[in-house]
Amino acid sequence: MSGLFITFEGGDGSGKSTQIATLAARLQSLGADVRTFREPGGVTPDDAGERIRTILLDPAHMGLDVRAELLLYEASRAQLTAQHYRPALAEGAVVLCDRYADSSVAYQGYGRDVLPVDEVRELNRIATGGLVPDLTLLLDIEAADGLATASATGPDRLELAGLEFHERVRAGYLAIAAAEPERVRLVPRGSVDEVAAAIWTHVEPLLARAGLDAR
Repeated sequence: MSGLFITFEGGDGSGKSTQIATLAARLQSLGADVRTFREPGGVTPDDAGERIRTILLDPAHMGLDVRAELLLYEASRAQLTAQHYRPALAEGAVVLCDRYADSSVAYQGYGRDVLPVDEVRELNRIATGGLVPDLTLLLDIEAADGLATASATGPDRLELAGLEFHERVRAGYLAIAAAEPERVRLVPRGSVDEVAAAIWTHVEPLLARAGLDAR
């Protein structure tokens, strides 16, 4: 028996947080030890990752260089991987993560359109020690629709990057899904219940690996 590493990806406003909470509750009802995380970030307000998150999302830092931006994301990811993901997986937990390495490929690679995507992938590998998710769920949404939803409570630095940026991000995500169909499963937009049901069809076949019975 080993843990499961499931990551959620998608553009801003795609509903990842809602679906992670829904999946976590369903897995817990089956007796799973579920640990949820988000990137960038940490577990407590004092964690270094949370301070990094503040820098990355604060509109006051609009002039942040793309290389500095990428390295800050990787620093948060490296800490989370070493301190939380790997230990949790070793204990047989199901790790659900709101964003992971694919986000950097989509946002800092395809979205910023400055750094070669292969360089972003290599930095991901270094930051994570090569840890690859068992399953990545890509919640697809039109960039304009996602931005309208995400910005309703006040846009952060990434949401202020403009529609063309977010369209490139979406195109990047779709390219990732096309290149790795076994790992990355595309989940079309729908109602909360429809998306949750689609997600379950991808998660259920993996449950036995974590010693769980889907009943």
